[in-house]
Amino acid sequence: MDADGWFDGFDAGEYEVNGVRLFARTGGRADAPPLVLLHGFPQTHAMWHRVARRLAPHFRLVLPDLRGYGDSAKPPGGADHAAYGKRAMAADVVALMHSLGHARFFVAGHDRGGRVAHRLALDHPQAVARLAVIDIAPTLDMYVATDMAFARAYYHWFFLIQPAPLPERLIGADPRFYLHAKLGGWGSGGLAHLEPRALAEYERCFARADAIHAACEDYRASAGIDLEHDRASRERGEQIACDLLVLWGERGVVHRLFDPLALWRAQCAGTVSGHAMPAGHFIPEERPAETAQALLDFFAR
Repeated sequence: MDADGWFDGFDAGEYEVNGVRLFARTGGRADAPPLVLLHGFPQTHAMWHRVARRLAPHFRLVLPDLRGYGDSAKPPGGADHAAYGKRAMAADVVALMHSLGHARFFVAGHDRGGRVAHRLALDHPQAVARLAVIDIAPTLDMYVATDMAFARAYYHWFFLIQPAPLPERLIGADPRFYLHAKLGGWGSGGLAHLEPRALAEYERCFARADAIHAACEDYRASAGIDLEHDRASRERGEQIACDLLVLWGERGVVHRLFDPLALWRAQCAGTVSGHAMPAGHFIPEERPAETAQALLDFFAR
């Protein structure tokens, strides 16, 4: 899988953490600060392939498939979907990084990976040196502000949380069609920004009954147990302790309907910086050079 420059110089491996098996790639400079890159829906770690090439000379990179995605395990979600809660996913990342010898590290997350990263920073502040989130506002704020405009743009937030097997069966009837609709949406303007090999990876990994179910469980957790955890954290006054970088696409839903800097500053005790980028939702693939430079500037300060 690593020929022809596809993650050239990276190692691929499987790791047992918290009772689940995670697939991850590792690469970059062995003596450099560690940086973990977390993907979102409906993708895998492969979304970082262009960015990783640019960051490899500067960081020790770790690129996992989150549980439920890619080549990582897809455990049962449980009655409360807690196995796909961001607390469980964040604990996976911490355990993975510890197994690789990294007690403290940088974190960047796009989409669902950003939500995992947010919970990671709250639950494990000692582990996160700096944090970057890409094209998200805090989950609780987005749900609380739901109106017709948001429901139209992010209908999948409400479709995927319906009880199984309704969304699973409907998506499973033509998973490739659904996948392409998501990858080309949210201001991204089609699939031209995707390299063919990356798209083939998404198709391979998504078009499976267990993967579709796991993705639905991820969203069911976000609409349930994740909100419980977020409300509890706010009631206790917990905030992100480290500095935070926020990037978002100027053609995306977050830019159109939210004020991401204001919302994240309300949840962070550190310095919050960031800006909109000339992209839709899938910024690391639409603007890989600019994304890599923004992350390098932030994490290498």
